[in-house]
Amino acid sequence: MKKDKKETAGDDAQHAGSDYHIPVLYNEVLDNLAIKADGVYVDCTFGGGGHSRGILTKLGPEGKLIAFDQDADAKKNLPDDERVIFVPHNFRHIQRFLRLHKITQVDGVLADLGVSSHQFDEAERGFSIRYDADLDMRMDQRQTTTAFDIVNTYSESQLHKLFEQYGEVTNSKTLAKKIVEIRKAVSLKTIHNFKNALQGVVKGNPNKYFAQVFQALRIEVNDEFGALKEMLEQLPTVLKPGGRAAIITFHSLEDRIVKSFFKKGTFEEEEDHPFESKKIETLMKPTTKKPILPTDEEMKRNSRSRSAKLRVAERIG
Repeated sequence: MKKDKKETAGDDAQHAGSDYHIPVLYNEVLDNLAIKADGVYVDCTFGGGGHSRGILTKLGPEGKLIAFDQDADAKKNLPDDERVIFVPHNFRHIQRFLRLHKITQVDGVLADLGVSSHQFDEAERGFSIRYDADLDMRMDQRQTTTAFDIVNTYSESQLHKLFEQYGEVTNSKTLAKKIVEIRKAVSLKTIHNFKNALQGVVKGNPNKYFAQVFQALRIEVNDEFGALKEMLEQLPTVLKPGGRAAIITFHSLEDRIVKSFFKKGTFEEEEDHPFESKKIETLMKPTTKKPILPTDEEMKRNSRSRSAKLRVAERIG
């Protein structure tokens, strides 16, 4: 069966820049953003531009796309399209940069959280346990604090809390103690040195263990949860009534933050009181009860989509 031009354009958009990053939940994102031809949309995590290109195929000449990405490499993937405005900054500044471009409210916001395939595959960026490089992990190369700075200067209690909360590392207390002990005698500046020095405290599968450790360090280096919370808090202001936010998360910690904000408008864990009925006032309403997950076919095609969850909420009022 022959595909029409629009379908072909969508396929091209999905796979464009796929060497950089294959967009996860591509069709689900485009469907759930309910894109209007003359609308204004924000892609908070432009990366390889796969989702952005998909949005552009659904926008008419009056439509506009604002693409944020703090990673300088992402700019190389920008399409030659006058409808696109690129903002080389963290999405935590969404409202500020929209105002700078004379935009008060938008029809939709997308954020595909986590690390792009490109960042994982660029050995010198220090994101991946597969390569040896400096322990870096900065998404924005303009910032000064690296993962090495954290393992080299944080106190034992800071490291313990970091690995426990952000990496859910089983023996986070033992790991923190070992790092503080060993850094006096051994340099932990490179991934090889870091992993080698800590072999004695690894629990279970080493690859899984260090993936959790690296996740915790990466989240801390880039203040990922702080940035996510700041962006979410601005959504009720930057979205038009009826506008939608689509957020893709890759681990339970992120998902919990998004779920809580969409449902209750807060990040605080509140205790349920059986005899107390609390009215929740929020301007965001989830469009589905459960997160949208990748299909079996997508998970086979792109292993990095396995842990992805898409939550969508609409601005009400």
